[in-house]
Amino acid sequence: MGKRLVALLLVALLALVHAQLWFGRGGVRNVESLRRQLDAQTAANAQAQLANQRLESEVRDLKEGQEMIEERARAELGMVKPNEIYVQVAKDPASAPKP
Repeated sequence: MGKRLVALLLVALLALVHAQLWFGRGGVRNVESLRRQLDAQTAANAQAQLANQRLESEVRDLKEGQEMIEERARAELGMVKPNEIYVQVAKDPASAPKP
């Protein structure tokens, strides 16, 4: 009877440890969830780093050269240089394609 009780106790402890491994804090499911979160965050960080590099490059260009400032002023504000004539060609509404 004593050996059976010890064997049952050991099986119960093994089941408890096994349950903790699969369902407890730090278990397989939790680790896999954290791994997925880490992968998603790593991808988001990579995208943010690329955006930061583009912005750093743009800031460097703005600090160093007038060409970038001119390009932005022309594109965003419609500015022209002195002694420069700006001509805007309007399309004839009758020749526009009909939907």
